[in-house]
Amino acid sequence: MNRRAAAERQGRTGERIAAWWLRLHGWRIVGSRVKTRRGEVDLIARRGRTLAFVEVKTRGDAAGLATAIDEYRLRRVAAAAEALLPRYGVGVENVRIDVMLVRPWRRPVHLTNVWHGQ
Repeated sequence: MNRRAAAERQGRTGERIAAWWLRLHGWRIVGSRVKTRRGEVDLIARRGRTLAFVEVKTRGDAAGLATAIDEYRLRRVAAAAEALLPRYGVGVENVRIDVMLVRPWRRPVHLTNVWHGQ
């Protein structure tokens, strides 16, 4: 398997783990790998009247996770979330962008409300 295919497989596995983790914590997954012209959102989750657009990053080590999220990536998720809000945001009071950091054999880390725009 080439490196790109291996990275794609690792990313999909991380998204499944993140979705599982969110479900265990009371979230309902209402969308996954949703693409727009502005970008892609890995997971869209809802709990009560809160809607979270979730970026999932999967890396093999802590050092890789530490550099996986930057302003550019969050800005693209925010742009995609803005485009998707009319479709997924009916009846919600709170909208936020979260990040899930996934490493093998470790609990996922859920960072909430990481983007406040600029």
